[in-house]
Amino acid sequence: MIKLSSLGRVLYAIPFLLFGLNHIFWVDFYLGEFSSFIPLGPFTVVTTGVVLIAASISIMTRYYVKFMAYVLAGLLTLFILTVHLPHLFDDVSDKAMVAFALLKDFSLLGGSLMIAGIYKEEDKNRTFF
Repeated sequence: MIKLSSLGRVLYAIPFLLFGLNHIFWVDFYLGEFSSFIPLGPFTVVTTGVVLIAASISIMTRYYVKFMAYVLAGLLTLFILTVHLPHLFDDVSDKAMVAFALLKDFSLLGGSLMIAGIYKEEDKNRTFF
């Protein structure tokens, strides 16, 4: 069972690594899509990418997992409140995709809170699996 939950932890973290890389390499896309929601422009997009990558690595390697899972939960909450909910009320042609992204971040938020809630920081046996 330990191996299965470890695999789940790693599989949960991989998309955040990719999302973080997207934020760093596709800054113009994020600025073009969400310019009215992003303060400080490219700095915020790149910083978000770095935080996503750090959270992913932390969860995969089991260092500072509880803290980074809470950071990730906070970041996802900000995404929901500042990006997804305002887009639901915008004149967007594809409301289904906006709703899908909102629900995706809600489920990822739940996963982050579950990881933060069950992880014990005092676990000193830090192997990858």
